[in-house]
Amino acid sequence: MPAAVIDGKAISHNPGSRSLRDQLKADIAKLKEAQPAVHPKLALIQVGTRSDSSSYIRLKQKAAAEAGIEFALFQFPDTATLNDILSQIQILNEDNSVHGLLVQLPLPEHIDEALVIDAISPKKDVDGLHPVNVGKLVVRGSAPVIQPCTPKGIMALIRSTGITIEGKNATVVGRGDLVGAPMSLLLTAANATVTLCHTKTSDVVDHIKRADILVVAIGQANYVQDSSKKSGYRTVGDVDYAAASKVAGHITPVPGGVGPMTVAMLMDNVYLVAKGSSQ
Repeated sequence: MPAAVIDGKAISHNPGSRSLRDQLKADIAKLKEAQPAVHPKLALIQVGTRSDSSSYIRLKQKAAAEAGIEFALFQFPDTATLNDILSQIQILNEDNSVHGLLVQLPLPEHIDEALVIDAISPKKDVDGLHPVNVGKLVVRGSAPVIQPCTPKGIMALIRSTGITIEGKNATVVGRGDLVGAPMSLLLTAANATVTLCHTKTSDVVDHIKRADILVVAIGQANYVQDSSKKSGYRTVGDVDYAAASKVAGHITPVPGGVGPMTVAMLMDNVYLVAKGSSQ
């Protein structure tokens, strides 16, 4: 039987009743009504003119407008210095009207991304990448209000299938800071038994075959073939979609799988910060 498609676009816009974005829009309207002085606002810093970055920014800007979130874009040329960016971050950190702040990645090679991320206030880090927020993922009982957007979206996709994550064998392929590493932490917090594979893992295929839930986040198309996987598993990520859909229980498509959920979770993080600031 072909795999059931976990359609991130449908779930974020219309999961059968009220979409995540519709719910978020309603929540924000309710917040504004209860706290007239609070207007959720997202500030985004872009360095350079990469076309892919500009496309992602337009998606975020559109999603913000749909949700009722104010959006402010601060653009810098490729020649901007680290100090230029850090100075702008400091201004936005101190601006009480700004609830969420992110810097569009990747940055030009001459700018240290780690220093830029560290400079963002953890309370406004709606990407969930600041060491303080990542650290809270590790410590049991101290989950951060802000979780990394893509892993948070993937968790929502998995739960949308109706399966119980607790007790399942979950394999995450890739240990990057943006997806793989925090994904393994969120699955662990949900009481899955998690295996994190990377470039030094021996016999990755063996780990994949034992997975009930498989998340592949290495940015390499068709990395996982159908012969590698356990029948009936749930999968998200860089897999051979046509082949995998023959053996998986559920699968996310590309495009339309994780991407829309990432943007939806970003907006949700802005709302959560704004809501927290009003309490």
